[in-house]
Amino acid sequence: MEVKLYNSLSNQVEVFKPIKENEVTCYVCGPTVYSFVHIGNMRPVVTFDLLRRLFIKLGYKVTFISNFTDIDDKIISQAKLEKIDEKTLAEKYINAFEKDRENIHSLKPDYQPRVTETMNDIIAFIAKLIEKGYAYQVDGDVYFRVSKIADYGCLSKMKKEDLLVGARIDENSSKESPLDFALWKKTDEGIKFKSPWSYGRPGWHSECVVMINKIVPGGRIDIHGGGFDLKFPHHENEIAQEEAMYNHKIATYWMHNGFINIDNVKMSKSLGNVKRAVDLLDEYGGNTVRFVLINSYYRTPVNFSDELLLSAKNELDKINQVYSRLSIKIQLSNESIFSYQGELEIEGFVKALCDDLNTPNALTEMYRVIKLANVSLRSNPQDIDKLKVCYFTLKEMFDYLGLVFDEIILTDEDKKLFDDYNKAKSIKDFAKSDEIRAKLIKRKLL
Repeated sequence: MEVKLYNSLSNQVEVFKPIKENEVTCYVCGPTVYSFVHIGNMRPVVTFDLLRRLFIKLGYKVTFISNFTDIDDKIISQAKLEKIDEKTLAEKYINAFEKDRENIHSLKPDYQPRVTETMNDIIAFIAKLIEKGYAYQVDGDVYFRVSKIADYGCLSKMKKEDLLVGARIDENSSKESPLDFALWKKTDEGIKFKSPWSYGRPGWHSECVVMINKIVPGGRIDIHGGGFDLKFPHHENEIAQEEAMYNHKIATYWMHNGFINIDNVKMSKSLGNVKRAVDLLDEYGGNTVRFVLINSYYRTPVNFSDELLLSAKNELDKINQVYSRLSIKIQLSNESIFSYQGELEIEGFVKALCDDLNTPNALTEMYRVIKLANVSLRSNPQDIDKLKVCYFTLKEMFDYLGLVFDEIILTDEDKKLFDDYNKAKSIKDFAKSDEIRAKLIKRKLL
């Protein structure tokens, strides 16, 4: 099925055409690991996990990369506060992030490069940029010459002249131009690395470029993703470096997800309304948080509130109830819930996801199948073939979406209880049927 994606580079929806047939390479900017991540950090995790799952289901071989920025000014400051070294601090919060990623049901990336493990490559990359005339060093710092890139601003659609007007306020006299950005920063504080220019650490904008080039030969990938806040300057500066070094823009498709609002207000530290992912996941569970994120089209803002989370949790409970009832009915007819060779009611659902991850329309298709399942369970519960279509269709949809429900596996004892329950009802032995019903409810089978 044809996949269409909104490309931030062209500002339009385009038909996806991979560099290599039936293969997809995707890089998504990962977190700077100086603290527990907030819920905004999980939106690209879920968005691009959804895209990855779609491509896998469509038969593509997917190479998925997401990095960790494990050296940064914020890491150095936080390490001082926690009275531990930067490496220990970074490892602590990488582990915390990985737990959040697992709890929100996102697949582990194929590659998870770290800045500290890519240092030699970063230094060699910067040295090459200096050699080619795209970078220069001043007193141990190295800067990139933005003026050398003719189409700088191609992603953000910002013009150099307009950027210069705003940049003059913060003009740094050591730079040739206020637009030039740091590739290497000399430092005497915190963890530092030896380079030809000074002991220091890399600028943020070089890290992803080098990691991509190290993992993917030639540095050309199909999709580069991240939050909308990374579009400028981070992604813009990535493109500038890649154009300088290899004369291409890294990715064919640039994708950006929208922001997170809290109670209709943009989430920010200054407002004190930042929600940690771990807290929401612990309180509401991975299914609920993920469900809220995928209910909105990925390019639009998501508004988190306790009311919305509780509503989502209740909705998922209803979905799970239908899914469980289907499973029980199928198993009581001695049919398998693990294998199915029939047709699925899934074409409209997949078509919606292929249309630039249109999850609202995909969920509409899911609810259509749930309604069909409810009707079948009420009016014709003996039509096991129809129940199986509904059950296995929902199972496949959940797999696409990354929603995880516990599978109910009936034991022989469970099946006997159901048999006794139905017999008691048929002979109107209400005392017996009520007794058995209580047992079935206790086992969460009714």
